[in-house]
Amino acid sequence: MDSSAAARSVTLASGMRAEIRADRWVPGSFELVVDGTPQSHVNLDHPAELFFEYVARMGHVIDQLKLPGEPLTALHLGAGALTIPRYIEATRPGSRQQVLELEPQLVELVRRELPLPRGASIRVRYGDARESLAKLPSGLKGTADVLVVDVFGGARIPAHVTSLEFYRECAEFLAPDGVLLVNVADGSGAPFARGQAATLAMLFGEERVAVLAEPQVLRGRRYGNFVLLASPSALPLDWMPRLLARGPHPATLVHGRELHHWIAGAPVVTDATALPSPPPSRSVFQLRPGDSGAGDGGRG
Repeated sequence: MDSSAAARSVTLASGMRAEIRADRWVPGSFELVVDGTPQSHVNLDHPAELFFEYVARMGHVIDQLKLPGEPLTALHLGAGALTIPRYIEATRPGSRQQVLELEPQLVELVRRELPLPRGASIRVRYGDARESLAKLPSGLKGTADVLVVDVFGGARIPAHVTSLEFYRECAEFLAPDGVLLVNVADGSGAPFARGQAATLAMLFGEERVAVLAEPQVLRGRRYGNFVLLASPSALPLDWMPRLLARGPHPATLVHGRELHHWIAGAPVVTDATALPSPPPSRSVFQLRPGDSGAGDGGRG
């Protein structure tokens, strides 16, 4: 590895290797790869452009919150390359954002290689997502317009951030009309994703939960990402069909009666029963040295 390549990578406390790679297909864009898995994509020249399909779907939901361009209060569990915080700053200047991340070396690498916008109010706190959530100032409770849960260890979601108890802790930080956005990855039959949706439905009520995914992923026919939405109040879904039509394609929104049937029989996940998300096949996300611009990531 040459010196410039070495400067763009770091070994994390977990032992995994994180690397920033230029996207050779999109000028001004870069990819964060952790342990061979694409985790995030950032366009420094155009941070409002979202590359990974599930991140774009999260952006569609965020676009519906409050008035267009109005600043938000956002809480992010999992940093990645800070793609969603950059998006919120670009589309809603003046937003207040907090990020909880386990790996300080990861954030240091990202900040060095992919600097944040000058003047952006994005504060990073270090530590385990769930433990750090419990240590946030009590004044933040009930204030988050959006809370993004995108916590992965490599290509898997840790068990302790998948339970009813965990989501109850998250819900305490939501504003009355705030939205919880959860990135979930699953494969054949989608039992993990269905369990996560059932768990959110138990907490918020089925009518206040929705799922966004590609049709084949939603049917459990291939591995991919699901975006789960939940809110203490009615979800902002009126404009969603029009926003989904903007891409990426194809896209399906599951809500109401369809959600009820989709999660039927899926068990609610508790701290006592929680398991990590299933591992993908190595061929799903894995990049060879020098590859870029392929696959969906684990963290925004």
